[in-house]
Amino acid sequence: MEKITPLYQTHLVEGGKMVPFAGYLLPVQYPTGVIAEHMAVRTACGLFDVSHMGEFVFRGEGALATLNHLLTNDFTNMAAGRVRYTAMCLSDGGTVDDLVIYKFADDCYLAVVNAANRGKDYAHMAANLLADTEIEDISDNVAQLALQGPNAKEILAHLIDPELLPQKYYTAVREVILAGIPCMISRTGYTGEFGYELYTAADDAPRLWKLLRDVGKEHGLIPCGLGARDTLRLEAAMPLYGHEMDEAVTPLEAGLDFAVKLQKPEFIGRDALLAAGAPKRVRVGLKATGRGILREEQDVYCDGVKIGRTTSGTFAPYLKQAIAMALVDAAHTTVGTAVEVDVRGRRVPAEIVPLPFYKRG
Repeated sequence: MEKITPLYQTHLVEGGKMVPFAGYLLPVQYPTGVIAEHMAVRTACGLFDVSHMGEFVFRGEGALATLNHLLTNDFTNMAAGRVRYTAMCLSDGGTVDDLVIYKFADDCYLAVVNAANRGKDYAHMAANLLADTEIEDISDNVAQLALQGPNAKEILAHLIDPELLPQKYYTAVREVILAGIPCMISRTGYTGEFGYELYTAADDAPRLWKLLRDVGKEHGLIPCGLGARDTLRLEAAMPLYGHEMDEAVTPLEAGLDFAVKLQKPEFIGRDALLAAGAPKRVRVGLKATGRGILREEQDVYCDGVKIGRTTSGTFAPYLKQAIAMALVDAAHTTVGTAVEVDVRGRRVPAEIVPLPFYKRG
């Protein structure tokens, strides 16, 4: 049976169409529809419930050493208040998950993981803790709302001095009060747009949602569901676990080399990644040049030879273009290369294009 987030009743009142996702019942869209929600985030602002994500706290003198052992990125020189994206690997280099780490203090960090992987991630982390480290799963006590779009700062300015907000991308302010509601706010998101993610106690989530909706009305704020979240992240070429990566795909194959620090002395999977050498397949962007919508798990051909498969695909509402990401043979990754994608038995012409498809500004 699926779980519900603290905002379940709120979504019903808002007219959200609820569907199962990652073990939860979540809104896929509201009466406005996916395209309107997508465009609101690109041009005004959208509000998402992402309370299904998992949150683990690492504490103790060994917390830093444990994170550097578990994760591919390097947290050695990370300052308090910073946020860092990373991957987590198996010993063979396959990807357990991708996640973000918040540093609160030298002995206290927060890991935010994908909802579908919460149990698996916790088990893997708990089994590989180093000395003087404790891990606690606080997911059920935390709600997370994403306020995404160019008007996000103006909306929050009704509730807090803008100078108290995180000023730089991938930074966070751990303790702020919005109309009496304690929150943590980070300059992060999964849409490719300017925005914030707000963490609060589960019991406070409905009141925070209503507060943001009320002050956001004059700034074009509307609620957004999973459908828009997916089209937005795809335009921004942000990978999704289970699509662009999984336990059979390394973070290097998925194009996450910026978050993989092979110069670190060690981390789980490092030896396997080094032994494998340069990836033989890599993530690329595709743009349809013929008629057809590219979707996930469709074969990609070059000169009649299969070179890979799409991992995600859609018609991009803002770009008004059929796009996809794909894992293809490294020998066929040059931008401009003509390919074909098998769409329900019909070969649709496409070409390899740079990522991301959309970049703010």
